[in-house]
Amino acid sequence: MKRFNNQKITDDKVSIHLNNTSTPVHFIDEADIKTLVNKENPSSRVGDVNIPVLEKKIKALPAVDSANVYLNLNGELNLDIKQRIPVFRLSKGEREVFYVDEKGVEFPISKNYSHKCMLVSGDVKPEEYPQLMYLVKKIENDDFCKKYFIGISKRRNNYFLLTSDGHYRVEIGDLDNIDFKIQGFKTFVEKILVYQDPEKYRKISVKYSNQIVTTLNPHFKENDSILAAGRKEMKHASEPEMKSNPSQSERKPKVINREEDKKKENQSGKNKKG
Repeated sequence: MKRFNNQKITDDKVSIHLNNTSTPVHFIDEADIKTLVNKENPSSRVGDVNIPVLEKKIKALPAVDSANVYLNLNGELNLDIKQRIPVFRLSKGEREVFYVDEKGVEFPISKNYSHKCMLVSGDVKPEEYPQLMYLVKKIENDDFCKKYFIGISKRRNNYFLLTSDGHYRVEIGDLDNIDFKIQGFKTFVEKILVYQDPEKYRKISVKYSNQIVTTLNPHFKENDSILAAGRKEMKHASEPEMKSNPSQSERKPKVINREEDKKKENQSGKNKKG
């Protein structure tokens, strides 16, 4: 290789392979890598390029999963680079948004490229990533799930699936028994929801074992009579208890006025004397 030491590494002598799997990603491109190569080797001479240092610099790029840099027998510089593939994009607030790849590695979003993947929001812990990835892949690989679910949110330790209708959320609770919970929602859709207006519901919960709990949408006009009847029934159910057990605030305290008592006693004494 010494015979190539003084040879210039021109663009045609640099071979960059951005190894993408079945899912193409474009966080970095050939221009980015060539800029880095020129920066690390200002002389552009083959003999001056420090392969280990250059490889380490490329691996340090947030969107790079792995890199292999080497010179072939013709003095050409080869760079095989694999980029990270996001499984989901996590938002913990306006200032904390990042991708998570299939290895559970977090890396920042790019100003130049936005990868299409599941959007997740809330205070998700790293230890929850494996189960969350399972849920995301379940949605992506299931035609029924892809039709209904467009996002995932976590609120007060409860997970919700955001729906394409946008009128209701599906509460799944924790990330255990995902297949069972999804099947429960699917059964509810096939037996009930397909015959109703989706706007009727605000929340559909499948977090409980062997039961589905629904919450009506108070802004859906057709629910007015149902909600009114429910409020009336609750009022009637509570009335007997209130009558037999009045609250502390409802009990009228006995007022003791000692001045009035003295006047009554004096008046009584005068009447006896007379």
